Amino acid sequence: MPKGYLVANIRIQDNEKFAAFSGMATPIIEAHGGKVLARGPNAERHEGQLKGTVMMIEFESLETARKFYLSEEYQAAKAIRDECSETDLMLIEGTE
Repeated sequence: MPKGYLVANIRIQDNEKFAAFSGMATPIIEAHGGKVLARGPNAERHEGQLKGTVMMIEFESLETARKFYLSEEYQAAKAIRDECSETDLMLIEGTE
């Protein structure tokens, strides 16, 4: 079964609130079997205008990634993230 991935580009406006979001989100990611593959503000950007912190998380499947994203726990954390950042977020199924 192909893996599922969450890919996000986050433009943080309040680092303190974002740290609170991150502290909430990390155990929720782990509880859903997620593994952070990449995270940071220093992505090499060769095309486009997006700036921010890039994050890639791997899950067992696209359905697991979807369950994580739609979970009540993550939606509560997301509400904090929405207060302190602008985010482009996608879920995608892997090729293998």
